[in-house]
Amino acid sequence: MYQLLKTNIGRLRIIGFLEGMSLLLLLFVAMPLKYIYHYPAATSIMGGIHGALFLLFIFNTLSVGVEQEWKFKHTTWKVLLACMIPFGTFYIDKKILRICKQ
Repeated sequence: MYQLLKTNIGRLRIIGFLEGMSLLLLLFVAMPLKYIYHYPAATSIMGGIHGALFLLFIFNTLSVGVEQEWKFKHTTWKVLLACMIPFGTFYIDKKILRICKQ
C-alpha cells in the first residue's frame, strides 16, 4: 500500500478505487435509502464525496497522462471514460494502470 503512495500512477490507482467504491455506494446504498426509506441526506453526503473524488480522479488522470506522455487518443480518454461507468475504474486499473511504468 505504501508503495502505491510513492508514485503518481499509484496515487491515481488509489483514487480510482475510492471513486469507484463511492459510485457503487451512491448507487446501491444512498439511492435506495433516498427513494425507499425517504432519507435524502444519504445522497447529499455520498454525492458530495463522490463528486470530489470524481474531480480528483479527472485532474490526476490528466496529470499522469502528461507525465507518462500518454497519447490522448490511445490511453487518456479510456481512463477518463472509465470513471463514468460503474466498475469502470476497477477494469481500467487492471487493464492499463497496473501495467504502466511506475
